[in-house]
Amino acid sequence: MQCPFCGQDSDKVVDSRSSEGGRVVRRRRQCLACERRFTTYERIEDTVRITVVKKDGSRVPYDRNKILAGLQAACYKRPVSEGELRKIVDAAEEEIFRRWEKEVPSSFIGDIVSRRLRAVDQVAYVRFASVYRAFQDVGAFLDEVAEVMKTPDDAPEQGRLFDPPPPMARKS
Repeated sequence: MQCPFCGQDSDKVVDSRSSEGGRVVRRRRQCLACERRFTTYERIEDTVRITVVKKDGSRVPYDRNKILAGLQAACYKRPVSEGELRKIVDAAEEEIFRRWEKEVPSSFIGDIVSRRLRAVDQVAYVRFASVYRAFQDVGAFLDEVAEVMKTPDDAPEQGRLFDPPPPMARKS
């Protein structure tokens, strides 16, 4: 392994751990030349490639980074950790590969990701849904917001999408 700091090819493994449900090996390494430590991740490359069928009928290779990028955009300035986003992507990916062999509709990916995101953060969910669902008018968007507001909090610590207005003072 080449050291990212000094470029030498001599290092030793200090620690190895399994992560992401055993699908990834995390190795802590130390360069023998400059003695700095760095981390590497080993992931089994999927030999079975799956294709995403988009709404317009075009087909593109599945890319988990596109899902993660969409989630990061939806969660911009929201209290959602990067680890939580990776858990959403991991769970979605697991469901995709369990249910589909060669091709998966983009609508399926959007549904499972948005369902999981809704349980984490309602505002991020509405942001994600506004792009994924491509609402045709403001009414459809407001209907979705109203639906989110009706349902009980999946994660009580996240707060409500909109707080109820304060009671009006009565005039005598």
